[in-house]
Amino acid sequence: MLKHLKILLYPFSLLYGLVMWIRNRFYDTNMLTAVEFDLPVIAVGNLSVGGTGKTPHVEHLIRILKDKYRVATLSRGYNRRSSGYLLANEASTAAQLGDEPMQFHQKFPDIEVCVGEERMLAIPQLLGERPETEVILLDDAFQHRSVKPGMNILITDYHRRFTKDHVVPFGRLREGRIGYQRANCIIVSKCPPELSNAEKAAIRQEIKPLPHQQLFFTSLKYGELYDMFSGNPVSAPEDTTVLLVCGIARPEPLLQQLKESYKNVFLLPFPDHYYYSVPDLEKINRELGNLPGNHKLVVTTEKDAVRLQLLEDRLRPMNIPIAVMPVEISFLYGEGESFNNYIFTYVDQFGSNHD
Repeated sequence: MLKHLKILLYPFSLLYGLVMWIRNRFYDTNMLTAVEFDLPVIAVGNLSVGGTGKTPHVEHLIRILKDKYRVATLSRGYNRRSSGYLLANEASTAAQLGDEPMQFHQKFPDIEVCVGEERMLAIPQLLGERPETEVILLDDAFQHRSVKPGMNILITDYHRRFTKDHVVPFGRLREGRIGYQRANCIIVSKCPPELSNAEKAAIRQEIKPLPHQQLFFTSLKYGELYDMFSGNPVSAPEDTTVLLVCGIARPEPLLQQLKESYKNVFLLPFPDHYYYSVPDLEKINRELGNLPGNHKLVVTTEKDAVRLQLLEDRLRPMNIPIAVMPVEISFLYGEGESFNNYIFTYVDQFGSNHD
């Protein structure tokens, strides 16, 4: 029944795909003009709607660039409770910036983090306030054609590759598959760490990268649990009962990771980018209390933590033990250095070519 209902969505996908193709065609032929800026601009995004692991890839770029250059990130600030351009400061919250920009701001206080729906207007404002900026990372900007980045990085989920997907609402793509041709670099994310060379070759053949495109493969690498408020390491024995509380697009990889470390793991899911309420906290506390075991722990993601911290005054008196599971990316086949050098070459050559 559901399959037949989904088929009814296919004509709408064709229509939406056509609209996006026309829009892209206008930019490709300069009927619509994209603004270029006189500094390296790296856009990171995807063809699909959420869940590709984009955030840890942006954080990897921040890590490798921030010690050599003055870095700024610019995001739309999805689902934030503010509008317009904002530059993060010490008083900023996830409600003002959005969860991902707030996460960048907390983890990397030595870079500039800003949000703005209109990137072509936000960049001049950023440069006006922080003229020393040397590199801008555009977060989730693959479809934001009004700014022409010097480098486009496209991320596609190993489990949901764009080559096997369709345009919304029939599938999960924001535009047709042909959009991949705009990328300078394609990253297949969330791969199994043991991905074989044969499957790597098969995926390369499936994606068919163009001569100018680089192709990399990454997997998720989870870190050590830490307390959400103190930041101190959390040591939880194997018999700990874990309640995973998260509002992310795809909790399955984290759920599986926890099940490999703990015997009793339960999931309490919320919508992606969800803002928690006091009744939600009470529900979390109640769910945790109803679970079996003497040692119990709530585990959440870094994105969820910045949203939960908005209710810190209500959370602390409840004494709910909450640990955060950080995540990074790991490049397969030892290609991390090649990727880093690829990025450095672009940034350095940009400066040389514009002297």
